[in-house]
Amino acid sequence: MKVDVLLGLQWGDEGKGKIVDVLTPQYDIIARFQGGPNAGHTLIFDGKKHVLHTIPSGVFREGTQNVVGNGVVIDPVIFKREITQLLEAGVDPRPNLYISRRAHLIAPTHRLLDAASEQAKGKAKIGSTLKGIGPTYMDKTGRNGLRVGDLTSGKFEERYQALRTKHLGLLAQYPDFEYDLESVEAEWLAAAKELGQLQLIDTEHFLNEALDSGKRVLAEGAQGTMLDIDFGTYPFVTSSNTIAAGACNGLGVGPGRIGEVIGIFKAYCTRVGSGPFPTELLDETGEALREAGGEYGATTGRPRRCGWLDLVQLRYACRVNGVTQLAMMKADVLSGFDAIPVCHAYEHAGATTANLPFGIEPDEVTPTYSDHKGWQEDLTGVTTVEGLPVSLHDYIAMVEKEMKIPVKVVSVGPDRAQTIQR
Repeated sequence: MKVDVLLGLQWGDEGKGKIVDVLTPQYDIIARFQGGPNAGHTLIFDGKKHVLHTIPSGVFREGTQNVVGNGVVIDPVIFKREITQLLEAGVDPRPNLYISRRAHLIAPTHRLLDAASEQAKGKAKIGSTLKGIGPTYMDKTGRNGLRVGDLTSGKFEERYQALRTKHLGLLAQYPDFEYDLESVEAEWLAAAKELGQLQLIDTEHFLNEALDSGKRVLAEGAQGTMLDIDFGTYPFVTSSNTIAAGACNGLGVGPGRIGEVIGIFKAYCTRVGSGPFPTELLDETGEALREAGGEYGATTGRPRRCGWLDLVQLRYACRVNGVTQLAMMKADVLSGFDAIPVCHAYEHAGATTANLPFGIEPDEVTPTYSDHKGWQEDLTGVTTVEGLPVSLHDYIAMVEKEMKIPVKVVSVGPDRAQTIQR
């Protein structure tokens, strides 16, 4: 068997959690492979809304195993809070929840360093969620990190104190930043102890043996392709590899074990935080998209920037991920537009290009648009492919022709049931 990968093709917030939830009955294991509690995967079903930050989105399907891979960074306090919220919702994730010993821990001082660094940047801030993600990955690559396996190694206290001392030295470089470590440290240490009592595994063995035994695995990505540390809009990116290749590093499976790559994209574009966004709408239309789509961050509540679909960006994302099938989200939000502009190319360096260049700031590229016929129908009650309006069929066909990849799923609302599989 092979690992199928599901990930976002834009700047995050594409609706990955919903599609993982919809597809989970086809899989035995759902495995998160990167990112941390900066993710916000929203699932709606039976009239209830659930937001997951670290725990995989397969947790609501009985019998499915959920794996937090080595590429994920974990804040024990947020993780404990997430488990508590699930228990209150009538779901006990613990029997089918497995955590990689190699996953790194977000310490309280990582969050402080994140906030201090962002504050010091002033107007040049990158829009961090202030969850400590960046500093944690910096310690990982700097070989100073604290891992889940350290919780049960007998050396946790020694390693935690060494990291704490290092961070306090770094915080001294920000004299204007005020903090109170002691007020949060006790809660973190208690939560870390509880985390160490959950089912800890070596994902590289667990997943490969599962595949060898015929089990089906879906790797769940967080954030989006344009936030990838290597291929995103650097430096306005996250600190991990959000693309399909990250599933290999983040779970311990070889490239030859990757099967389908399912790319999720909105019928338009959004972005949270700072950074270039070529098709952004800074007018009433952008505001209308935000309100119609409920475009506010699931993790931070920040309003999302909105713009038209960018096929140059989408083609780039499909290429670097090796996408084999697409899922279009929020088609219902575009209902009511007579015409829907779509960016098919950029003007860049005096020429027209369909390839994403190195820089896409406003002074580097100008998007060129073509109008596509809109649809007026309310899609939220549509349950079949045949029920979709002709103009939406044409919109989907246009994307398929441009990407040379089939659109297998169309979402027409936030609920699990509002999903049409083509």
